[in-house]
Amino acid sequence: MVSKKYTIKNEQGLHMRPAGLVTKEMMKFNSDVSFAVNGATINAKSIMNVMAACIKCGTEIEVQCNGADEEAALAKFDELYNNGFGE
Repeated sequence: MVSKKYTIKNEQGLHMRPAGLVTKEMMKFNSDVSFAVNGATINAKSIMNVMAACIKCGTEIEVQCNGADEEAALAKFDELYNNGFGE
């Protein structure tokens, strides 16, 4: 398993558009991808779970990837994060 912590910088957090982008990209990987946020672990491949987590600006999340392509999945999330989730 690989993991990395991030602090969400987008002004409106992970609202529908960035959450949709993240889940769409994470579904391309065979590895399990989850977010540890606010004391809960959520499936990062589920738009409903990501939206329900209400991840706001300033929230720290830990992205956890576990599986055959875990490094690639984490690298992709890192790329999305560094590009502001397309915003």
